[in-house]
Amino acid sequence: MKNYAQEFSFYLPTKTVYDFGAIKKKLASEITVLKTATVLVVTDKGVINAGLLKDVEAALQEDDITYKIFDEVEPNPSTDTCYKACEMARTIDAGALVAVGGGSPMDVAKATAILMKNDGKLDDYEGFEQFKEDPLPMLAIPTTAGTGSEVTPFAVITIRERNYKMTIMSYRFLPKVAILDPTVLMSIPPHIAASTGLDAFVHAFESFINTVSSPVTDAYGVEAMRLIGKYLRSFVANRTNKEAAGAMMVASNLAGVAFGVARLGNVHAMAHPLGGFFNVPHGVANAILLPHVAKFNMLADAGKYKRVAELLGEDVARLTDAEAAPLAIEAIEKLSNDVGIPKKLTEFGVTEDKIPDMAKDAMLSGNVKINPRSTTLQDIIDLYKAAM
Repeated sequence: MKNYAQEFSFYLPTKTVYDFGAIKKKLASEITVLKTATVLVVTDKGVINAGLLKDVEAALQEDDITYKIFDEVEPNPSTDTCYKACEMARTIDAGALVAVGGGSPMDVAKATAILMKNDGKLDDYEGFEQFKEDPLPMLAIPTTAGTGSEVTPFAVITIRERNYKMTIMSYRFLPKVAILDPTVLMSIPPHIAASTGLDAFVHAFESFINTVSSPVTDAYGVEAMRLIGKYLRSFVANRTNKEAAGAMMVASNLAGVAFGVARLGNVHAMAHPLGGFFNVPHGVANAILLPHVAKFNMLADAGKYKRVAELLGEDVARLTDAEAAPLAIEAIEKLSNDVGIPKKLTEFGVTEDKIPDMAKDAMLSGNVKINPRSTTLQDIIDLYKAAM
């Protein structure tokens, strides 16, 4: 399925620490390694209200680490939020950032890390490595099993006045340490477990089938899809299931590694405008779009859909690639249905009149260029309409 004559590279500088109770056991010592005793904790109200910051604060207090908490991060965070976080970090002369939450707090922390060391506006840093000075170091503690942001070189920030989600990319703001503590997953509501779990699946799937995947990223993506196919249902059913929670935390991380290097495809290109225009939660947008984009991309399949079908439990051993491919899409749809993912974008207030503008924004994404099937503006418009 992969041409081993094709060039590829792989780079991951983030240290990953996995353990039940890892926050209490490891956070303070990992901050000390960064040679600072003052940090800004970047999070959101949902994390606070769920009580997920208690272990973080206890660990910081026990080791006399000075900290302030910035908890104003919203879904699809804006540039204004990043400026506010930076202002608070400067009041305590923070030597590092600790991001606690899903992708939104981590994106804000990454953007804040840049602002702490570089002049100018965030808009100036859109694209790859557009800032001069190395960002402030950060640690990441994911509280959902979905985004994989703790190991990805991306920050997606919304420019509200333009309804536009820009992507800043740099290997220099990758977290120094990712602390994976599955105990934090045990209090999240089932709909969050479902949408973030499907988000992780999309990461693994798109990085697996796109045109710049490699044997290394494929290995990460395949294992992530296997774990999600095996454990997402039981995790949504009971978040206190330690085996399922641990497996989903690992799956999200593996998928993050895969797409952090190989990037994604049309699903993510289309999901970002949905967040910018209608504030559709990112994981939900991805999950709704996935079956439609997967059907569109099936024409370009070279055998990988059969592997996906197998990973999701389909018996495809005696089938040809072409016979097995539709079963992959059926299995994806069944997984989404089983965990209660909504089927239509209209359920989130999305209206057809904005589709042309969203499609234009989607076409600006570099993910469209590496999607397995060549894609036009009209294709994106049609895919949005199919998901309505």
